Amino acid sequence: MSDSSPSHPSAAWHGVFPAAITHFRDDQSLDLEATAAHVDTMIAAGIHGIIMLGTVGENCSLEYHEKLDVLRATVERVAGRIPVLTGVAEYTTALACRFAADAEKIGVDGLMVLPAMVYKSDPRETVTHFRAVANATGLPIMCYNNPVSYGVDITPGMFAELSDEPNLVAIKESSEDVRRITDLKNEVGDRYLLFCGVDDLVLESIVLGAQGWVSGLVNAFPAENRLLWDLAAEDRYEEAREVYRWYTPLLHLDTHVKLVQYIKLAVAECGYGSELTRAPRLALAGEEREKVLAIIRKGIATRPQIPALLS
Repeated sequence: MSDSSPSHPSAAWHGVFPAAITHFRDDQSLDLEATAAHVDTMIAAGIHGIIMLGTVGENCSLEYHEKLDVLRATVERVAGRIPVLTGVAEYTTALACRFAADAEKIGVDGLMVLPAMVYKSDPRETVTHFRAVANATGLPIMCYNNPVSYGVDITPGMFAELSDEPNLVAIKESSEDVRRITDLKNEVGDRYLLFCGVDDLVLESIVLGAQGWVSGLVNAFPAENRLLWDLAAEDRYEEAREVYRWYTPLLHLDTHVKLVQYIKLAVAECGYGSELTRAPRLALAGEEREKVLAIIRKGIATRPQIPALLS
C-alpha cells in the first residue's frame, strides 16, 4: 500500500487542480478529443494537476465504461506532465472499490473519493466506506468533503480516525465553512494535504493554510486561476485581492446547483468548447441565461492584464 511520506508522488500535489468538464457531441455522446484538447489548453496555462470525472465532469451522468474511456484518453494525452486524478462517485461501496481498482489499472495517479451517492451515510458508515476504497487500491486518495451537495459531512474528528489509512493523503474541503481549514489543522496537523474545493473561498483558504485549489471556473479562465494562485502563494496579497475581486462574481457560479451548466457556458463563451450537458441538465434559457451571460461577459471584458501583474 502507498504511504504519504515526502517521497510519495502525492507529496507534490499542490496548486491549481481543475475539476475538468467532460465534453459531449451534439447527440450527447462523449467527445474524447475535445475533452483531451481542453486538458491540453489548461496545462499550457500552467495548472498543476487535474481531476477528471468530478461533479463538474458529470461523473454520475456517464456510464461505467464511458468513465474508463475518459480516463484512458486523458492519461494518454497528459503523458505524465501533471498528476491525473479521477473522481470516485458510485452508489455502493463495492462499486466504488471496483472503479478505484479499474482506474488504477488505466494509469491514473490518484483518486478523489466521495461518500457513496444518494444514501446519506452516518459517520460509522462513511468511515467504513473510505477505508474500503483505500484498501482496494494502492493509489493516493484525496477525500472529498462536500456536505452541502451530498449530505454527508466528514468532520475533522472523522479525518483523525481515518489517519491510520496511509493512502488517504489529501482533503478537498467543500463544506463552505472556511473555519474548517483551521479546525483540520488543529485536529490532524499536517497529516493531510488540504485543498480548497469552493471557488469563492479560495483566497481565504490559502491564507489559512490550504496547499491546493480544486477549481471549476479554471475550465474557462485557466490563466487567471494560475495568476491568483501565484500572487497568493508569493504573499502578494494586495494584488491577489484585486484579482479576487474581479474574479469573485464568476467564482460564485461554482456554488450554485447549476454549476455545471454555468461553467460550461463560461467555457463556451471563452472559446474552449461547447456548453452541452447531459440530460436531465438542460441548456440555460431565458432570464437565467441572460443573467449568467452578463456575469461571464463582464468578466471577459475586464479580465486582468496578466503580464503586467506578474512583472
